Amino acid sequence: MSQALEGIVVVDLSREYWASLAAALLGDFGARVIRVEDLSTPARDPGRDGVYPVDAVDSEARLIHRNKESVALALASEAGCDLLGQLVSCADVLLTDASPENRKGWGIADEDLLARRPELVYAVGSLAGPLGPESSQPPLDELAAARSGVMYSLPEPGQPPVNAGAGQMYTSVMLALGIVTALHHRHETGEGQRVDASLLGGHMYASTLTLDAYMAMREDRLAEPKARFDAANPMSGISYPSQDGRWVTLTMPDTDRWWPAFSKIVGLAEDDERFDTHEKRCGDSRLAMMEALEGIFATRPAADWRADFDEQNLSADIIERYDYPAKDPNARDNRYVIELEDPELGKIKSLGFPIHMSETPAQLHRPAPAVGEDSEAVLKTLLGLTAEEVVDLRGKGAVGISDRVS
Repeated sequence: MSQALEGIVVVDLSREYWASLAAALLGDFGARVIRVEDLSTPARDPGRDGVYPVDAVDSEARLIHRNKESVALALASEAGCDLLGQLVSCADVLLTDASPENRKGWGIADEDLLARRPELVYAVGSLAGPLGPESSQPPLDELAAARSGVMYSLPEPGQPPVNAGAGQMYTSVMLALGIVTALHHRHETGEGQRVDASLLGGHMYASTLTLDAYMAMREDRLAEPKARFDAANPMSGISYPSQDGRWVTLTMPDTDRWWPAFSKIVGLAEDDERFDTHEKRCGDSRLAMMEALEGIFATRPAADWRADFDEQNLSADIIERYDYPAKDPNARDNRYVIELEDPELGKIKSLGFPIHMSETPAQLHRPAPAVGEDSEAVLKTLLGLTAEEVVDLRGKGAVGISDRVS
């Protein structure tokens, strides 16, 4: 079965997780993704922060570099930059999160490259976009999260701001979407263009419901941290701990519609004069109802509550831990979680494909390569270099080849 991006060549010159993941998404749908590793700059050390023990398995690399080939070049050298330029000249897409200064030093400055290759889709993952006073700042997730406003709205009062990390995932998908959209435009017109997806934009869209409402209504309290019992509706947007310590979350904003069935499940009288109207449940009796439900939910295990709510078609669910998605039948059937054969670890589970396409589905062609595993093969097949020329470049330190390659 063919794939939607077959025949598209992508040069991936990224360092950050989210930008590398965007390139992997393109590879999932058939693009040939050639990841360029810079021998002059050591790869990111997973233990750099010293907060958590280093995992025996670099699961991050296995996810964000799947379906890629790896070429290792010394970009501090003229020969390495020349090889990079040759690779880009064979590509349909260049994806990078490098600074403008680095891009210029490598010979791929925006204006020069697009002048030479007007058909190229030149995709940049940035901090705050291509325009404005901070267009050259490093694209670091924490900086964009701090700027977006969403961190301030997540914690409870008195607690420090929280970065949920969702913004970089939005940026990753937006970057991949921008590339595919630009490729479609090129198919129609023959014209390439620069595509920019920023972490600031990603974080702002990750908090759309809060941020958009705030900008529209100018309601200052909307963006203020709220205590759990400071929500407006006891039956929506709030969670209750159950007997077994697991939490049940409720999402029934139209309480009048669901109150008869809900009251029966939780054992409150439908005509209880404290709670018999929506205005009481969300107004004067709101705190009393929340306190009542807090005690009620603590009397039974979470699974029992979910079964009762499911039976009545009420929107409630258990807040699961990380171990749940690995066995979720929906995740399995839709390939959001897949099993793969790792060359070092054998059979492992990993995140799969977030997009389901019936006719051109995503595929796992190969696991993440070792750094420089494909240097020789790519330089020979794509650039036409001979084996002797590759050996000479390796001897000069311009090219690195993984020990995994015989």
